[in-house]
Amino acid sequence: MANKKILLVEDDPNFGTVLKDYLSLNDYNVSHAKDGLEGLIMFKNDDYDICILDVMMPRKDGFSLAKDIRATDPDVPIIFLTAKTMKEDVLKGYEVGADDYLNKPFDSEVLLYKIKAILQRKEVDVISEDEQFEFQIGKFHLNSKLRHLTLEGGEPRKLSPKENKLLKMLALHINDLMPRELALTKIWRDDNYFTSRSMDVYIAKLRKYLKDDPSVEIINIHGEGFRLIVNQ
Repeated sequence: MANKKILLVEDDPNFGTVLKDYLSLNDYNVSHAKDGLEGLIMFKNDDYDICILDVMMPRKDGFSLAKDIRATDPDVPIIFLTAKTMKEDVLKGYEVGADDYLNKPFDSEVLLYKIKAILQRKEVDVISEDEQFEFQIGKFHLNSKLRHLTLEGGEPRKLSPKENKLLKMLALHINDLMPRELALTKIWRDDNYFTSRSMDVYIAKLRKYLKDDPSVEIINIHGEGFRLIVNQ
């Protein structure tokens, strides 16, 4: 984990400096941006292993910055820091692709733990790809190694990492129940209200992508999970 690069975007100069120094003492290479716009410029000019974003910032807030980061790199992990505890803000954070969330004030050791856990998880995910990576879903073909979903005769759509993992898991259970808890623990690494709502957002995205083949549908089994059905 040593020398992993962190982009820290925090507009409070005192807190930002203290946090940067703390992470640097723990062998991370930290770049500190003072607002969202500066953070975006720094992100586009360098490669980072993880981004830590304050939510409330001048010029560009954390949610807007996260969307721009995701447009450039859909894989880089993002942790939000916020003084707010409103459920809507937490959900918005997960919708724009947050990997985790911390409410200020927080224990810096907890942040350190979350960073290590996310980076270890990412390395494991890269190594442990299941053997089967190609799936036929009605008129769609999924290549989960390339994260390509292709409709017959069309151009491939590049899925985000979570979209890809979720569709692959549904495809492995095709015409059968994919338990909600299984997906939450395997993809989101947690089963709680917020990750469950986040998965619902991704299910809605997959339904939108698959609507061009009427024989394919994802149905909700209330309280149980989802079924990817291909009607012959």
